[in-house]
Amino acid sequence: MNKNVPKPEVELAAAAFTRAGRLVQSATTLIFFTFLILLGGAPANSAFAAAAKVIGARVAGDDERTRFVLDLDTQIKPAISGLAQPYRLIIDLPEVEFQLADDAGQSGRGMVTTWRYGLFAPGKSRIVMDLNGPVSVDKTFFLPAVDDQPARLVVDLVKSSPEEFDTFVLNTRKASKTTASKPVPKTDRLSGDARKGDKPLIVLDPGHGGIDNGATGVGGTLEKAIVLAFANLLKEKLEESDLYDVRLTREDDTFVSLSRRVEIGHELEADLFISIHADSVRRGRKYARGATVYTLSDKASDQLSEELAEVENMSDIIAGVELDEEPTDVTDILLDLAKRETRSFSNYFAKTLVTELKSAVRLINNPHRSAGFRVLKAHDVPSVLVELGYLSNEHDEKLLITEEWRERMANAMSDAIHGFFRPRLARQKGTVSQ
Repeated sequence: MNKNVPKPEVELAAAAFTRAGRLVQSATTLIFFTFLILLGGAPANSAFAAAAKVIGARVAGDDERTRFVLDLDTQIKPAISGLAQPYRLIIDLPEVEFQLADDAGQSGRGMVTTWRYGLFAPGKSRIVMDLNGPVSVDKTFFLPAVDDQPARLVVDLVKSSPEEFDTFVLNTRKASKTTASKPVPKTDRLSGDARKGDKPLIVLDPGHGGIDNGATGVGGTLEKAIVLAFANLLKEKLEESDLYDVRLTREDDTFVSLSRRVEIGHELEADLFISIHADSVRRGRKYARGATVYTLSDKASDQLSEELAEVENMSDIIAGVELDEEPTDVTDILLDLAKRETRSFSNYFAKTLVTELKSAVRLINNPHRSAGFRVLKAHDVPSVLVELGYLSNEHDEKLLITEEWRERMANAMSDAIHGFFRPRLARQKGTVSQ
């Protein structure tokens, strides 16, 4: 077990998930098995076939030639590609179990500054290397296991030019530019015309996942685990009322790109989109604490909001996803009006939520803030981003892993959602009674 994951978080995760993070449907009910998220790690072996294990990794060399080595218990076939702006090298593998030291990847050598690893999509693991400049893959080879030596995947990098790296990116990304960054939709993600009657449809978006751990608390708490567990708790509470159709953008420890999260809300014709986070801040970490509600704006309301939006918008870069181009300025007057109406509803819900949270949990000063979060950019879905608290603050971290605090937070958010939809539900009830 990862020593950086505190016991309360492990108990929290174990109550809800399998270590593989897969939902298992029995004949009579939906059961969640034990799930432990390791720092940067991937899920454990499949129930049907043992996944390969990565048991060691290291970087050697200098700024002219750098070697990256993976130790494995069996031979696997990698797919290597590149991404620029910033320079990154991507090694895609079949789903593997990473059994690496807690600090693996936090520092590099030669042309590799840092690297990270984890589950990228169902059946697919990924290693992303941050580079200090353009490189070429000189050679890649596999050394079979011999005696007590494990099998080894070796990737040799040499210094290159920006033009050569751009060509490498173009050639390698053509082969891998498929739906890899868009995990296969699950069977319970409904299309817009398959909604449950006239119930408002709410999309809960637990941030990060898979290769993207999100923030790590001062005590080792992983953001991706905290927000997924909380999203499931909130979903359960909302479903108890039988008033809503509630969906998640991810149900397990899998990476979902920011653009895909927005698409899910749009495809489901969601009536409300709530992105759930528990970030870390660089400045003022002792003072930045308490729940915060964010809405979309072209200009950040304050420096902290701007910093958080920059960090959150880096999620795709962290996971090695080719960034989509930002849409051009809106020229369609109907689309422009739709965006204005959506922002109005988003702000209304944010104010409703802040009102409910005030009597339940601690809030940051000026709790309704705004910034240019990419995940809130659906033009037709009212959207907010909720910071449960800040993992960079030890007091917030302790609260986030307690059952009593999670219950109060989930109840307050449920009450805010009830208040937001009360007029619509009343109209629907009146129509039915007539």
